[in-house]
Amino acid sequence: MPQYDPIPLLDAENERTPKPFAFTARTPAEAKAWQRTARSALAHCLGFVDEEPVAPRPREIEKPVDRGSYCRHKIVIRTTPRSELPLYLLVPKRIKEPRPCVLALHGHGYGVKDIVGLWEDGSERLTPDGYHRDFGCAMAERGFVVAAPEISCFGERQMSPQRVAAFRANGMSGSCHNVATYAMMLGKSAAGIRALDALRIVDYLQTRGEIDGDNIGAMGISGGGMHTFFTAALDPRIKTAVVSGYFCDWRHSILSIYHCTCNFVPGLLNLGELSDLAGLIAPRACLIEHGIRDEIFPIAHVKRTVEKARRAWKVFGKKDNLQTDYFEGRHRINGVVAYDFLAKHLGLNERAESESQR
Repeated sequence: MPQYDPIPLLDAENERTPKPFAFTARTPAEAKAWQRTARSALAHCLGFVDEEPVAPRPREIEKPVDRGSYCRHKIVIRTTPRSELPLYLLVPKRIKEPRPCVLALHGHGYGVKDIVGLWEDGSERLTPDGYHRDFGCAMAERGFVVAAPEISCFGERQMSPQRVAAFRANGMSGSCHNVATYAMMLGKSAAGIRALDALRIVDYLQTRGEIDGDNIGAMGISGGGMHTFFTAALDPRIKTAVVSGYFCDWRHSILSIYHCTCNFVPGLLNLGELSDLAGLIAPRACLIEHGIRDEIFPIAHVKRTVEKARRAWKVFGKKDNLQTDYFEGRHRINGVVAYDFLAKHLGLNERAESESQR
């Protein structure tokens, strides 16, 4: 019987092709040398992240909203000479000294409003909802400053409504598909656009007096987990990362189960697998949060990916800095372990104790 399925051919080719950035380091010195070259290669593969930094020129575009223990601010910053980005800042009240900050990165859905306590129509929501479970609010209530951007292709950062409607009428996923395929035609990626945004956000966060610029973390779910992974891999200023609902070798996730076009990066698999490039985050603290009933990132493959990725943390002598929270549930934020993990590794508890003694 003839075999017409092209995937086995691609699998065989992938198996035969040596991966230049497979993680094989045996000493910290070798690992650091690998990180320097692998980080540069990943940046080139993603595209866009080599844009020259720009002054953020922040401007607040809404009146602050009192949410009890914190206030929500809406700010717009520049990310390139040609683009701006809306950003919610959730700032705890009565801050006496700079606080750790977490970059909160949403996944697919109606956008950043879904993680900062807002419904689609902009009305307030006080009870967590959906797979995001308002995790931006949860971290602000813990005492973090939270920076929650509108990620490219969602909410206010979509194509025109007419173009989105035309794509969806043909069974395509609107802005994500069109932006991702346009970027691919340039040899770049939607993931690169999002990573660039995150780098510029960190630039901006380090200018704010209420933020401890040496203790910035990132947390994201699904597409936001992808965003967190690439941002932490590229930017050592991210001290701690929580990757929720994403940490799985690509061959067993986005390449075997249907995922949005924005997940794909031209040439990425030629560098190495996710478990290899995870070494770019080591030895910094990283938590993998994952539901054991997640249907689009299978838990068995997630666990194998984590075990392969552990090599890098072991080489650095920091094996305990890579932790997991495998919880009973589907594709969603859990937070039970994550918020404590961030607080520990970003020094939030010590900061709160210091403030209480003043």
